[in-house]
Amino acid sequence: MFSNTPAFSGFSVDDSAAAKRFYTETLGLTVSVVDEAYGLLSLAISGSRDILIYAKPDHTPASFTVLNFPVDDIEEAVDELTRRGVRFEHYDGSGQDEKGINRAGGPLIAWFTDPAGNVLSVLQDQ
Repeated sequence: MFSNTPAFSGFSVDDSAAAKRFYTETLGLTVSVVDEAYGLLSLAISGSRDILIYAKPDHTPASFTVLNFPVDDIEEAVDELTRRGVRFEHYDGSGQDEKGINRAGGPLIAWFTDPAGNVLSVLQDQ
């Protein structure tokens, strides 16, 4: 039934203006306003379908990673994002180094949040 449907994903934020600034200015992505009255944004990421970001007054941040950004060099990505004001999360027992990069197996990964508290990551296959 859905095999030929161009599906897309989305997630909520509590403040679409703050989200637009973060995704545009901090992460350097293209963000379009779909409907200003409803706080609908479209996040354009190369190689994938656009992602819908929508304002939700009773927003609760996701307790899981909503968006992963594959990178060639995680050290470089973490350092650059840190320079841009991003703070990386540190989770107890996850094998993270002082920068927040998980080195306990699997891909190298570091988590951070957007202004609404949604969890994002940069990751590098070893």
